[in-house]
Amino acid sequence: MAFLFEYGLFLAKAVTIVAAIGVILVMIIGASQKPKGKAGEIELKDLSKQIDETRNQFIEQTLDKKALKAHKKAIKKQEEVSPQGKVFVLDFNGSMDAHEVESLREEVSAILTIADKEKDQVLVNLESGGGVVHGYGLAASQLIRVKDYGLPLTVCIDKVAASGGYMMACVADKIFAAPFAIVGSIGVIAQVPNFSKILKKNDVDFEQITAGEYKRTLTMFGENTDKGREKFKEEIEHTHGLFKAFVAEHRSTLDISAVATGEHWFATHAQSFNLVDEIKTSDDVLLSFNEHFQLFKVSYKIKKPLAEKIGLNLSVMIERLGISLWSKCNKMRL
Repeated sequence: MAFLFEYGLFLAKAVTIVAAIGVILVMIIGASQKPKGKAGEIELKDLSKQIDETRNQFIEQTLDKKALKAHKKAIKKQEEVSPQGKVFVLDFNGSMDAHEVESLREEVSAILTIADKEKDQVLVNLESGGGVVHGYGLAASQLIRVKDYGLPLTVCIDKVAASGGYMMACVADKIFAAPFAIVGSIGVIAQVPNFSKILKKNDVDFEQITAGEYKRTLTMFGENTDKGREKFKEEIEHTHGLFKAFVAEHRSTLDISAVATGEHWFATHAQSFNLVDEIKTSDDVLLSFNEHFQLFKVSYKIKKPLAEKIGLNLSVMIERLGISLWSKCNKMRL
């Protein structure tokens, strides 16, 4: 028992010392580092190579020697045929504030510097339930850049592309969606809580000074007026009108009045409204493209400062030491 107690005490001291040294190192390195101009870098991953290697590994374990020899011969002959072009694959997993657009714009810019208009294409794996209007408006504009450049654009939806997510998807030349992917929600929503009654109940005054009649239509802490509500509603309707016009421009086969109700549908149902073109998962789409194109995954990675990396590694080390200490202490109780 005494040994275990001493061991636990030693671990506690070790955690404290490591944490203190780590903090000092992070502070020194952080102070010495000079800010760099570029926050991240573009990374390319050969998806075709990955797909082909997986397929070959599977085949090698399932064919007999004679069949395998014939397969390798066929593969070698196939490799002599150059692909028709490249397909640049992007992933966009959008959050409420659409901050992912910062990486998207870098990825699109990189593609446009090297893409061949006559041979290449872009495919976006899209997942988002929507969010702020200005953020998703900019994200959709990034995809329009691809179209304006002259590159065919495909969007794949495996789980959800609703509201702002569909604003992005509708730009594509072709939209593929998994059967139970959620699509649509062409509408606008705004929610503003109001605490004026609570403030009044507690004798708290709230003052708000604005210049311009409609600088603030609704407020969280003051009393809202019918005139303010009416103006706010007008602004929401105007935004909805812009949304509908945008979708109708890029999906001319849609009956916009039927789908712009704010409703969402599973893809199998959404296809009947022409919200999607074909029911197929992104996996099958990539395999299909891989038969004729060279696939490259394009991603923009944010560079983490050395101090941040050390801090992250330090936190992991401390967590592991803490778990070890907790384990020893629990054994002492037993």
